[in-house]
Amino acid sequence: MIKVIFGETGAGKTKRIIDIANETLKTANGSIVFIDNDSQYMFGLKHDIRFVDASEYHIDSPKMFFGFVSGIAAQDFDLEYLFVDGFMKIVHHPLDTLEDLFKEMAAFAERRKVKLVLSITGSVNDAPAFLKPYIDEE
Repeated sequence: MIKVIFGETGAGKTKRIIDIANETLKTANGSIVFIDNDSQYMFGLKHDIRFVDASEYHIDSPKMFFGFVSGIAAQDFDLEYLFVDGFMKIVHHPLDTLEDLFKEMAAFAERRKVKLVLSITGSVNDAPAFLKPYIDEE
């Protein structure tokens, strides 16, 4: 499962993804990992959630991001939730070029039974067609 929290700058995406991550602790049976491109919001997460600052790993492409996520899953067999805040700042590629990455991530999520939640800044009206099934309208 992939869910995308999509909205303009200042729309509350980061607060929302942190709240969702913290809320999943009540029902999750596996581990929860939260990836961001800096450590600014790390202290908003409950301590049982593993925080990863992606800026320390110099991710600069969709393939590198997918390898990074795969590595996290490989070392954590019980991974149930993977949250990624500021997805576009981590991947460093235009959104309309990421269809293959989303296909790979959807297959990965299905295969590993991992729930992926991503935040993306932008207008929902401008979202590419391939992304629309994943956008959370809440």
